[in-house]
Amino acid sequence: MERSLVQLCGTLVVSLGGRRVEQLLPGRKGRLLFVYLVLNRTRDVTSGELVEALWADGAPEQAEATLRTLISKVRRAIGSDALGRGGRYRLSLPRDVRVDLEVARDAIHRAESAAAGSDWQGAWAPAQVALITAGRDFLPGEESPWIAETRRSLGELENRALECYAAASLGVGGTELPIAERTARRLVEREPFHESGHRLLMETLVAQGNVADALLVYEQLSAVLREELGADPSPATKELHRSLLELT
Repeated sequence: MERSLVQLCGTLVVSLGGRRVEQLLPGRKGRLLFVYLVLNRTRDVTSGELVEALWADGAPEQAEATLRTLISKVRRAIGSDALGRGGRYRLSLPRDVRVDLEVARDAIHRAESAAAGSDWQGAWAPAQVALITAGRDFLPGEESPWIAETRRSLGELENRALECYAAASLGVGGTELPIAERTARRLVEREPFHESGHRLLMETLVAQGNVADALLVYEQLSAVLREELGADPSPATKELHRSLLELT
């Protein structure tokens, strides 16, 4: 039997036991309903909560009736036993299902744990898994508080994955060093006040023999912190800078 898969980031994909069902979901609201239920599948969800999730800008008069119709159609699409009844709903997916967001969150935990022990080989692959998923759009074109919160969480996950992937690539070394540099630069661009990203970039440049470029990164960071925050680099960043000056 084929494994089940739910991909929420990027193109919505729902494969249950090898059967693709995303096209059977009832339109835009049906897809939103399904995604919300997947994100909250560890608890019961009330009909009132679902109405608020689907109509964040104000529910129409017949929202409850429309919701019941949507739930009935979603139930038919994914299996009649997969969704609870009676005003409280909980989505039940196959035990072997892989939900991309859940896989990514597990992957970043494994990657960071491996990195904490300097197991760079062990950190590299799961960091990449988390990075690929977090880099995809979540429900593009849709706006709602729960969607915005999920996007914010994905942004944080992507930053963590960028940092871990850069560190792992640096630790592996060799042909991974250019990847480490590109990844660290992405992190610095996304988080210009994120000092650990700058330190990773500096270390990666030094590992490639570019001490002058690493010193320039420090100067740029110092200027940004001073102009935007009225602050100096942290002791850890200053210590790295001192070690770089000794190499010149």
